[in-house]
Amino acid sequence: MFAAPVLEHQLAGTPLEFISRELVEATRQAMKDRRHGDLDSWQDIIDQLPDISPSRVRLNEGWVCIGDPADAAPDDRARLKQSLLALRPWRKGPFNLFGVELDSEWRSDWKWARLAGSISPLKNRLVLDVGCGNGYYICRMLGARAGFVLGIDPSQLFVVQFHAIRRYLPGLPAAILPLRCEEFPAEALVQRKRGFDTVFSMGILYHRRSPERHLDELRKCLGPDGELVLETLVLRDRDITELVPEKTYAKMPNVWAIPSLPKLIRDLGQAGFADVTVIDLSQTTGNEQRKTPWMTFESLEDFLDPLDRSRTIEGYPAPVRAILRCTRR
Repeated sequence: MFAAPVLEHQLAGTPLEFISRELVEATRQAMKDRRHGDLDSWQDIIDQLPDISPSRVRLNEGWVCIGDPADAAPDDRARLKQSLLALRPWRKGPFNLFGVELDSEWRSDWKWARLAGSISPLKNRLVLDVGCGNGYYICRMLGARAGFVLGIDPSQLFVVQFHAIRRYLPGLPAAILPLRCEEFPAEALVQRKRGFDTVFSMGILYHRRSPERHLDELRKCLGPDGELVLETLVLRDRDITELVPEKTYAKMPNVWAIPSLPKLIRDLGQAGFADVTVIDLSQTTGNEQRKTPWMTFESLEDFLDPLDRSRTIEGYPAPVRAILRCTRR
């Protein structure tokens, strides 16, 4: 799945062929540093997925739909469901594969609906999705007629989940590599004076020890006049510039800082972005993030104070997320 010849084949003939060597080398090094112990068993699951041909594909709907129930024999559909369940947890979605409703933890379609009408049209654009997860948003980007989408995410399970979905989407103009943003060869883009037309970073900034470095990495990935779509946790209280959790935030140990919205806008300007526009500001609810049969671990209801849902279990303000768009200066 991550072997160099496979990656080279995936990137051949795509708009990223000009940096395919750097991407393959970055992936090879990442896999060398952190190969997951379950990768072989996950590969077996992919290899054993039933062969089903979708009669139609709908990537521009809330539930990403691949095929219809009539496309699959009942035994194949049952085997498909069991295989996909074996790849839990599914964080992003929802998907519908041949009538198998994959109801993920997040109703990611709600977030997409908040931003889709307020960003530059994606038609024919080269797109980078940083922290892409299992590729739900990549499907929606392609549904919006993006030319080619590259996703990067260090979670090998999420990349495997994408390959399970992609099994039924041959010729999909997209790829996912198991890379962190800092491992992406952005300098190769800078040297060649090329870059992506649109870069998405959703749910990543607060996980970075240095938000400033992350914004700089994103800027380097953009071509001239490229657009950044940034989604992140923020503080509604404008009197507090930044929240630095003492240990955890909503039980997450890797939340380093949550800025106020004015601070985030200033940070984007200082990082070299212009025309900063706030698209949406929403508090996360238990209808949008919750446990399902496809994600059975703790979710938002477990992260909030049971006596005061406006606070996290640690006593901090409950999660509020902002979506912003801006352009590279």
